[in-house]
Amino acid sequence: MTTESSPLTIAQLAELAGVSTATVSKVVNGRSEVSSETRAAVEELIRRHGYRRQRRRSTPTALVELVFHALEGDYPVEITKGVARVAREHELTVGISDLCCDRSAADAWLEGVLRRRPSGVIAVFSGLTETQHEQLARREIPLVLLDPADAPARNIPSVGAGNWNGGLTATRHLLELGHRRIGIITGPDSALSSRARLDGYRTALDMAGVPVDPELVGRGDFLIEGGLAEAHRMLRLPDRPTAIFATNDGQAIGVYHAAHQLGLRVPDDLSVIGFDDMPSMRWAIPPLTTVRQPLAEMAAAATSMVLKLAGGEQPARSRVELATDLVVRESTAPPPRPPA
Repeated sequence: MTTESSPLTIAQLAELAGVSTATVSKVVNGRSEVSSETRAAVEELIRRHGYRRQRRRSTPTALVELVFHALEGDYPVEITKGVARVAREHELTVGISDLCCDRSAADAWLEGVLRRRPSGVIAVFSGLTETQHEQLARREIPLVLLDPADAPARNIPSVGAGNWNGGLTATRHLLELGHRRIGIITGPDSALSSRARLDGYRTALDMAGVPVDPELVGRGDFLIEGGLAEAHRMLRLPDRPTAIFATNDGQAIGVYHAAHQLGLRVPDDLSVIGFDDMPSMRWAIPPLTTVRQPLAEMAAAATSMVLKLAGGEQPARSRVELATDLVVRESTAPPPRPPA
């Protein structure tokens, strides 16, 4: 007889669920050819009782799975560089997936991961679902979140950056140049990094005694098009901003385009500051002042963490946050003097 605290074997789970051991095995191993009702029933039993393996754990594949929410722009390139650097040192292959918003692609990806049995999974920006976490945990596949979109659960290790401090530093730089009409273009409200950068901006203004003008807070999406649209809106205000803090470099490029289309010069008429310090930003015209987010170093740290977990070690800290730095170039300057 089993109790709620006793982990069950596949045979015991099958008996309780009224299904075959083959069906339970498919659920445990993430196979797709099981009805949603049966899968839910078996997973509920596993949640209640636990699952006891009847054989020794198989040897992981010499592979690290790197999964992105979307493969767009320079961001995934910098992440991949950091992962690849550590993977080479350990003679591992890096597998890259793009889940985007396709539920069927996510299901197929998870089934493939469970079949490939990698040394670990690094999920970038967008976290996986609770069910996906549980399935990876049951197969003893370590998971680390990199630049998580939201606050991760306490039992899931993560690596991020000093987003609040970066937002504070960027805004302080503009304040020190003499700007008081400072706009901000955020990322999605759902993104932890976006909210932290906005909080840093607000804190810097509050410390300087400058009220936050709601008209100067633009809701973006971390895409060039979002930066372009919000900059157009702000720069058409009767009392337009003299500086805009775009919370990623892509949106900063959108601000550049809006300024050009409206006949404004950067930085003579409008100062612009970004966030990320993508390699191409030093070649923007003018070169972009930005907050450096150490993406490659963050990715390397996440890879080292997932490999420690794969080796049975627990990381010294479950949450690692790397510092951000202001990189001053030519896109920021004192505000233009009012006409005499």
